[in-house]
Amino acid sequence: MLSLWIGAIILLGYFLGSGFLSATSKVPGPWYTKFTSLWIKYQEFTANRRESIHKLHSVYGPVVRLGPNEISFTSLDAIKEIYASGGSGYEKTEFYTLFRQFKIRTMFSTLNKDEHSKRKRIFADRYAMTNIMKAGPLTSIQERAMAFVSQCTEAGKKSVDVYVLLHCYAVDCVTSFMFSPGGLDSLNSPKDFEIMEELTYHQSLQKSLLAYYLPTWEPYFPKFLHPRSSPKANQYVLDMVAQPEIKNYTLLEKLKRKESNLQSMQAAAECKDHMAAGIDTTGDGLCFLLWELSQPQNLHFQRKLRDELLSAPSDAPLDSLIYLDAVIKEALRCSPPIPMSLPRYVPEGGRTIDGYFIPAHAIVSVQPYTVHRAHEDVFPEPDRFLPDRWLGEEGAVERNRYFFAFATGGRGCIGKNLALVEMKILLREVYSRFQTTVASDMEGSMKLDDQIISARPKSQTCKLVFTPV
Repeated sequence: MLSLWIGAIILLGYFLGSGFLSATSKVPGPWYTKFTSLWIKYQEFTANRRESIHKLHSVYGPVVRLGPNEISFTSLDAIKEIYASGGSGYEKTEFYTLFRQFKIRTMFSTLNKDEHSKRKRIFADRYAMTNIMKAGPLTSIQERAMAFVSQCTEAGKKSVDVYVLLHCYAVDCVTSFMFSPGGLDSLNSPKDFEIMEELTYHQSLQKSLLAYYLPTWEPYFPKFLHPRSSPKANQYVLDMVAQPEIKNYTLLEKLKRKESNLQSMQAAAECKDHMAAGIDTTGDGLCFLLWELSQPQNLHFQRKLRDELLSAPSDAPLDSLIYLDAVIKEALRCSPPIPMSLPRYVPEGGRTIDGYFIPAHAIVSVQPYTVHRAHEDVFPEPDRFLPDRWLGEEGAVERNRYFFAFATGGRGCIGKNLALVEMKILLREVYSRFQTTVASDMEGSMKLDDQIISARPKSQTCKLVFTPV
């Protein structure tokens, strides 16, 4: 019995000593994060990670320890070090393995930087603004924006569930960009709508995290612990990859070229990944944006946007609509579509970040939600939706440097240009025709979710009324 007590004391001493002696023990944070990562894992499984990290930063400052081997940052220097100028050695963690498609690594889920760069070079030109602004892609986006407008017009005085319609718009746009002439038409086709539902309405966070933290056990998980599959979307992508003819501006056309050196299933995996990402970025971003503009206290911003749209020539370039750009940036600042942390491993030899030495293989990250709120000298009243903050020249450089909605560096969001053009065209068509207000039958909450793999629950909606002007 005595030996058991001695053993327990030795183990306890080792546990406590390792916490106090670890290289991250001097980093600010709750005392228990010196010894265990169970706290942050619990926040992840309960979908509270983003808010919990944000609260810690409000207490401890720009550097916070989340666990013995994980640190969160908010400073511009940390962003540069981890993701941009110093980020060449900061590889992605195994977390990104969760984003494989057809069990194949895509550009986004590739962990090694060199492999990522090689894959990105294959199709980066497709996401360049010069390609997106060609007649083909622009006409396709315009047609889908008008399909959205038609749905709002047909509703009359009834409320419109824009969460549903905006995700239809997003999937229709991105699939047209990838597969034209084979893009989806979920705004009008019930069969295509089912694919949108399959990709949007599912809650797989906890199940996906189980696979991440217990990878060796995953093959033995019972069926109910595996994330929900998407057979309709999978078959659609496979059918599109097999189609014989495709327009020359599309993503798939480039992936199928001989010089791309991609097998058919690799191209399919890449397309499925871009399809899912396109729904989240554009669908969620637009949903939060329309919700913000429809709040009673924000209707004057809506009027300013409408004034700009109605006074501009019908053929005015999108980048000439200054207030439209400000509205979109502010919405993405307040509610980044992907608010989660972007984890990276510290390279060999360790690094000093914001004055703290972080050992090799520790996990470091920054989350857009907190970056956009932690610097009140850059963004005064950070919790307030205020598009006008983007108009003044004073402080413009700093505001843009801290804008982290699409991440930054070589592994930032490749679809940024496409998402922004889709947002601008839809907003131009909507707010040159309607005033939007929150519907009286709106019951759900538009509180930002911790979205990792899944979108918000099907029961949660965003209902607005579209009144012609």
